[in-house]
Amino acid sequence: MGQGLQGCSICTKVASIDDERCAVCGGRLHAGFGHSLQKTWAWLITSVVLYLPANFLPIMHTTFLGHVTESTIFAGVVTLWEHGSYPIALVIFVASVLVPIGKILVLAWLCVSVHRQSELALPQKIRLYRITEFVGRWSMVDVFVVGILVALIQLGNIMTILPGAAALAFAAMVGTTMLAAIVFDPRQIWVPANEAPAE
Repeated sequence: MGQGLQGCSICTKVASIDDERCAVCGGRLHAGFGHSLQKTWAWLITSVVLYLPANFLPIMHTTFLGHVTESTIFAGVVTLWEHGSYPIALVIFVASVLVPIGKILVLAWLCVSVHRQSELALPQKIRLYRITEFVGRWSMVDVFVVGILVALIQLGNIMTILPGAAALAFAAMVGTTMLAAIVFDPRQIWVPANEAPAE
């Protein structure tokens, strides 16, 4: 950007900062996202606020022979573990508890790093951002499981499963973390290196 150039985010061709369209792929060019850090922080704070009800409110209400049981995400993981479903319990724990926390922490660290204009480990930061962006889409496992159970297990007065308030909060939290990753402009990570004086 300092040299009057910008890169296409689709085909990576370098073009003049005055060009609006890429000459190779026709993609729309832009030098950066306006207020990227502020937008990322806003989505991250929203996702942290949503993370609490998503994990502490019941994600599922099960009615079996008139007896209603409420389950949180963690309680569901514990129940699956106790019944010997170790792979499913691990997948749900990783996708529903560890991945959202990890994604929030990584994006927050990248935002702080950009704000401080840190030049440490720039290629690793980009790699970490790409991994975070890719892994984030697999965080909806819990919502899919509840949706499938609600659709399949409706046995009238014998057994019914209904989604709880945590399902909505969890889906919103995953959406806000995905939006935080989308609005974060990874090119900002390289700004300190590009603005460093040439030796």
